[in-house]
Amino acid sequence: MPESTPSLPSWLSRGMADLFPAGDPKDADQALAARLTQAEKEGRPLRVKLGIDPTGSNIHLGHSILFRKLRAFQDAGHTAVLIIGDFTARIGDPTGKSATRVQLSKEQVAANASTYLRQLGQDQPKDTALLDFETPGRLEVRYNSEWLEGMDLPAVIGLLGTGTVGQMLAKDDFSKRYGSGTPIALHEFLYPLLQGYDSVAVNADVELGGTDQKFNVAMGRDLQRHFDKGTQFGLLLPILVGLDGVQKMSKSLGNVVGLDEDPLSMYSKLEKVGDAAINDYLTLLTDLDLATLPENPREKQKAMALAVTASRHGLEAAQKAQVDAASLVGGAGDADAEVPEASLATVNFPAKVFYLLSAVGICASSSEARRQIKGGAARLEGEKITDPNQEFATAAELEGKVLQLGKKTFRRLTA
Repeated sequence: MPESTPSLPSWLSRGMADLFPAGDPKDADQALAARLTQAEKEGRPLRVKLGIDPTGSNIHLGHSILFRKLRAFQDAGHTAVLIIGDFTARIGDPTGKSATRVQLSKEQVAANASTYLRQLGQDQPKDTALLDFETPGRLEVRYNSEWLEGMDLPAVIGLLGTGTVGQMLAKDDFSKRYGSGTPIALHEFLYPLLQGYDSVAVNADVELGGTDQKFNVAMGRDLQRHFDKGTQFGLLLPILVGLDGVQKMSKSLGNVVGLDEDPLSMYSKLEKVGDAAINDYLTLLTDLDLATLPENPREKQKAMALAVTASRHGLEAAQKAQVDAASLVGGAGDADAEVPEASLATVNFPAKVFYLLSAVGICASSSEARRQIKGGAARLEGEKITDPNQEFATAAELEGKVLQLGKKTFRRLTA
């Protein structure tokens, strides 16, 4: 990550991967620090845009990096403009995709948007919410169907006229697909233009995005200029590496920590983050001062896991999760540990343990369960399970016991 920009406050520069433009430091159109100073003199908050397309239903910690930065702007007195891309989600962002995305229905998008807002903190105390939904003037939630759905054909043609085919093919994802002969549907070229127009519609001063979104954010600046609006700054943040320490955090790769996960599961996963990624997790997911942390990687892991879990569930719950994790991993099988429950109601008894792991949702399939057991990853009440065909006659034998997979997944079995 780049060093902090001296002219910017630390809450803003922390974790920043790119900021553009970065020209004359005294020009409010070329330097964000100057724009901040100008806004303060004028007594107006900056309008900080973050657009999300609700193409799924769950938000994970990788997504939360952008929301944390948006919250930092809120806490500094600025206005977060959260754009729900209910219209653009029906097209789908082609960024990072090797094929045309499946278009979603209005109903699918609306359902996903509702779950996103809940996970971000709607109707929740701001102390543990990712965004501040409570303080007046700190948040606008806008749906881009508000200005995009009513566009007539002349307006769409006018928007298309602001870009070129060459410009679109310069986008890395389009370039790769075109070069490999993979089809690019014409409507996909519309996506960067439509989401760029969002910046025009909401008069954005700053747009947040991941490093993979630079093309789209720059398009917003171009369109603001075309429509004689003040131009936004692009502030880009890194893509978080997943729990595997190799690939970006992604649900499809199974290397995620979800915002909705219970304290024990969240803490247990985070305290196993690899040494190579720990400083990035600390920088991007916490406000801890790295200079004050011990050099010992294990202590850094625990400090990070505790801070992130506390930010979602409160310090008391996070500390309880830390104690419970140590107890359970150590094989103590603490009856007082707050472990997520898994119901045995749908399990057909007598049941072999490989089937049990699959039936309660710890493993995705019976074959995976067999592999995990043979690899020594499964335990019951701290005792290693060695035989995939070990059988339990009734649910009563398992009532209240903790089933464990590795050092990250625990479930207390209930009848």
